[in-house]
Amino acid sequence: MRFEISSDLRFEFTKENIDIYLKELGKEYRRQRGKGMPAELILIGGASVLINYGFRNMTTDVDAVIQAASGMKDAINAVRDRYGLPNHWLNDDFKNTSSYTPKLIEFSVYYKTFSNVLSIRTIASEYLIAMKLRSGRQYKSDLSDVLGILAEHEKEGTPLSMKQIRKAVTDLYGDWNSLPNASQVFIENVMENSGFEQLYEQITREEQETKELLIQLEENYPGIITRANVNGIAENLQEKADRASILARLRQKKSVDTKITDEKKSGG
Repeated sequence: MRFEISSDLRFEFTKENIDIYLKELGKEYRRQRGKGMPAELILIGGASVLINYGFRNMTTDVDAVIQAASGMKDAINAVRDRYGLPNHWLNDDFKNTSSYTPKLIEFSVYYKTFSNVLSIRTIASEYLIAMKLRSGRQYKSDLSDVLGILAEHEKEGTPLSMKQIRKAVTDLYGDWNSLPNASQVFIENVMENSGFEQLYEQITREEQETKELLIQLEENYPGIITRANVNGIAENLQEKADRASILARLRQKKSVDTKITDEKKSGG
């Protein structure tokens, strides 16, 4: 199946309407399965950002780790039909990505319970940052979300440290080097330079520009973009469009210093 960058431009979920649909899902699940079959959803990605922070207005679907009886699928589809939502408005496709780990359950935080049967948990703070860095997609909101989270914590007087972020990555994925090298360099530079709010605005614009370039490429050359090559294509498009790109610099800076350090370690 062809990988379409534009396929997620179909519906906007907000903090307010997510709660409405989850409340309806709780009612529907209880109606179908009764109160003796509790269920749990762990919201991740954009839905978790919306619920825990105020810098984003919407997301295009609700990604979740679903822990429920088989009847949950029927309940999800019933809410979809009732409100005219996209086919996979709430899904666990996230489990097929590199950001997924069973340890997310351990580091999730409680949000709400609906109809005394559907418990909702989310991922927040440094653990959400760890997930976003693991993905590191330049055509989505991964890196701007990292900056938005850092900026809000700083404004609230609860700044996140590099030590906390490193620990979260290790807790979830076992090792700091489990992150893509570009994401490691990105967060190290960001934490050194600070200015999260200004960087957020700039990186958001660059991510949108990169996405638009990918959509244009997809339209001109159908089938050329796949899940395996989309990140590499996005990086090349962005660098060609603007070699002074802040995002490109944040992901590439220190490469010379790293090379020198490696040479010293090897005795060169």
